[in-house]
Amino acid sequence: MKRSNWFLGIDLGTGSCKSIVVDEKAKVLGFASVEYPGLQAQDRWQEQDPKELLKAAVFSARGAVTASEVRPEKCAGLSIGGALHSVLALDGHGDPLTGVITWADGRAVEQSKALKGLPVAHRLYQETGCPVHGMYPLYKVLWLRDKRPDVFGKAWRYVSAKEYVFAGLTGEYLVDYSLAAGSGLLHTRTLRWNSLCLEMAGIREDQLSTPCSPFTVHRGIRPEVAGAIGLREDVPVVAGSSDAANSNLGAGAVHPWQATCMVGTSGAFRVISPGPILDEKARSWCYAVDQGHWLVGGAINNGGVALSWLRDCLNQAASDLLPDQRLSFEDVLALAGGAKAGAGGVICLPLFAGERSPNYNLNARALFFGMTLEHGVKHLARALLEGIAFRFRTLKDVLIDVGVDVRQILASGGFTKSPLWLQVMADALDRELMIPAWGETSALGAAFWPLLSARGETTLEKAGDLVKLENSCRPDRESVEIYNRMYPLFERLYESLEQRFDEIAELQAELGRQNGEMQGHRDRHSRGNGSPEKHGNTGFPPSRE
Repeated sequence: MKRSNWFLGIDLGTGSCKSIVVDEKAKVLGFASVEYPGLQAQDRWQEQDPKELLKAAVFSARGAVTASEVRPEKCAGLSIGGALHSVLALDGHGDPLTGVITWADGRAVEQSKALKGLPVAHRLYQETGCPVHGMYPLYKVLWLRDKRPDVFGKAWRYVSAKEYVFAGLTGEYLVDYSLAAGSGLLHTRTLRWNSLCLEMAGIREDQLSTPCSPFTVHRGIRPEVAGAIGLREDVPVVAGSSDAANSNLGAGAVHPWQATCMVGTSGAFRVISPGPILDEKARSWCYAVDQGHWLVGGAINNGGVALSWLRDCLNQAASDLLPDQRLSFEDVLALAGGAKAGAGGVICLPLFAGERSPNYNLNARALFFGMTLEHGVKHLARALLEGIAFRFRTLKDVLIDVGVDVRQILASGGFTKSPLWLQVMADALDRELMIPAWGETSALGAAFWPLLSARGETTLEKAGDLVKLENSCRPDRESVEIYNRMYPLFERLYESLEQRFDEIAELQAELGRQNGEMQGHRDRHSRGNGSPEKHGNTGFPPSRE
């Protein structure tokens, strides 16, 4: 058993919960990950079961603590990081009225689309730092009001997934500034709930948790949770921040000239700024982290999820012929490596899950352009990686346009495990990528909050001293020249299709409804009148405040 103080970071992501244990010098002692059940790339419209998220947080934390072989009484603090833009409604007993509606859920597209182009859209962006887009909880609450009035009328409180899990662990509801900012309901300068947004949504301020500093400390967790994880009951729980802000901390990107390039399920390119930075064209977002730092940047919906789509398509096509052989991510990347830079002139708009920055269009759709009989699956795989990299180049250009001086880029997320993907990204951005020694930067950043708090630190810049860089990836000049020729065509291709995205999305929705009605008819005949399966209780329901 290790006798020194240690700290626990819990990263509540979109597809899984990851937990990490570090010592007083930020050395990783243990790590564990638990996937949420029933989540597939094509299920992005569905809501997540909040009780399963809470269960995953407890199990992953227990796994990390067990792997670390640490003494429970030596835990000097823990923190939870949460994915941005989620929301669920709770009743007066603190029980869920909905599932966790994630950033990827696009049902609020009409609510946001109704405001685009109106003067209020510009005001909303200037006050909240959030472009008008259906991913933000503001518009999801509007959707609930319009489409689920029964739920809207019963809702006692609206919380993010992190708030639900935090309450499950501690019995208290609170929300850090970053998660609050990512709701689209927080004033980015006053750090208070925005009255205009509350009025638009038709909700009261007391239906939301009080925003707080990431250094806010709650003393103690529930006895049953402490026993399940292997902690003492009076452990300090530091509020911490969003997974986005934590990713910057865990990568060491804590100064305004340092950007993180993160590719996980989705992707983001962002910096931490000493003041709010807003774009007149509303192409970027600006989320408060604390009273003196703002997270500025852009995000894409299609990171690893686009690669998942290609892998699943290939596996599905081969399932009848080779049922025992399944392609992995590594296999798809190997296919991409079989094509040279430029993918033989094939360009991919990787908009499989719609688009966030810079155009914020959930109706955007994916495209492979330039294919001939000479092209094969290796060109598709390579074009997909390059298309994702071009999306990041767009985000970098936006930050440069708003005056951000990006002098260093730190890579984070799953793509850092692939030398090919790192090289494609470095070439497309024409910048050297620095790679931290620990790749799970969001989980590591979550552990930094209690570590810094225990040291008496009150500024997040100190997190940069805790991060070690392992490697770097420099751009290849020949590939850079190829991508410099292709990127303007990539941009023009999007512009030429922009007016057609709504048309194809409407057609797909109509065809989907027709197919759904036919499938529902077949299901009723094949199953009879069965009742839906109910979700089980995790044993750790959050209590009312």
